[in-house]
Amino acid sequence: MVSVQAVLNAKRQHRHFASTEGSLQHQHLIEAGGGLMAMAAGPDGVQRRSYPNSFHGDTGGAGWEFVLGLDLVRNATRVGEEAVQLLSAPVAPSGVNDLVIGAQQISLQIHESAGHALELDRILGDERNFAGTSFITPGDVGSLRYGSPAVSITSDPTVEGTRGSFGWDDEGTPARRVGLIQQGIVTHTLSNRDSAARAGLEVTGAARADGWAYLPVCFSTHVFLEPGSGSLDEMLDRLGDGYYIEDNRSWSIDNRRLNFQFGTEVAYEVRGGRKGRLLRDFSYGGITPQFWNSVEAVAGPEEFRAFGYPCGKGEPKQWGFLSHGAAPLLARGIRTGVA
Repeated sequence: MVSVQAVLNAKRQHRHFASTEGSLQHQHLIEAGGGLMAMAAGPDGVQRRSYPNSFHGDTGGAGWEFVLGLDLVRNATRVGEEAVQLLSAPVAPSGVNDLVIGAQQISLQIHESAGHALELDRILGDERNFAGTSFITPGDVGSLRYGSPAVSITSDPTVEGTRGSFGWDDEGTPARRVGLIQQGIVTHTLSNRDSAARAGLEVTGAARADGWAYLPVCFSTHVFLEPGSGSLDEMLDRLGDGYYIEDNRSWSIDNRRLNFQFGTEVAYEVRGGRKGRLLRDFSYGGITPQFWNSVEAVAGPEEFRAFGYPCGKGEPKQWGFLSHGAAPLLARGIRTGVA
């Protein structure tokens, strides 16, 4: 073992908002979280294992009870042992394969290829010089097939206990549930009042600011993939032969949120619906709408998990705090082993 790390996060905010339109609100927001990471080194390189999220642990809109619920002590030994096991695991092969992708990895896929791609200010070009644009256009809303009928992605900051939850956004718009992708079709964007007015689209209450000195921009809220049905074991059985992958190791996506590559910490060979040998250095890539259209099924609510994330955006840069949730999904014909 080269290194181990434990992280703890706690934050309390009092946010006040008043406008000349007569709006006056006060919100008291609390968040807490934690996580573990172990790194092991061998002749062939370094391997990493994380829990419960590969990005600075996991954070929820709650207090110390959220940290206790992560059960970090019980998972610490497993995380270290798996990092060491990866050193001697075979390298994952390249090819075109069917995959069951775990909830944590899908939560990041949502963030990078759906959350950012649906930010309306980005769609309108406001982020062009800093973070890029989007392959989605204002005219695509209501018609673009973003994914298969199994794919429905929702923004809902009214869900209690997530890092992307609030009562009002930072323009005073009340929080509400909005379907962004419904059965594969783009139906709404993540918008604030300015971008919605310019595009002639509906305001969806996604204006977020890092503090009083920053202009609100369009940020994800609690954005998640709607669950389908069935357990993870049932999803693996439906997969047949392929790979089960989980927990992000690396990511890359172009400035239109179109071409991407992700690496995962672990992969398991699946034969006849049963998990087999552990593999290392797994990666997969593709084009955003092609990937989401390859989704055959999403597991049920019993497999759903939400993860809190930090995200940077804007000039000057702002930090947004948000969350993404998912259940494992089954995708067919995915390019794997991308260089």
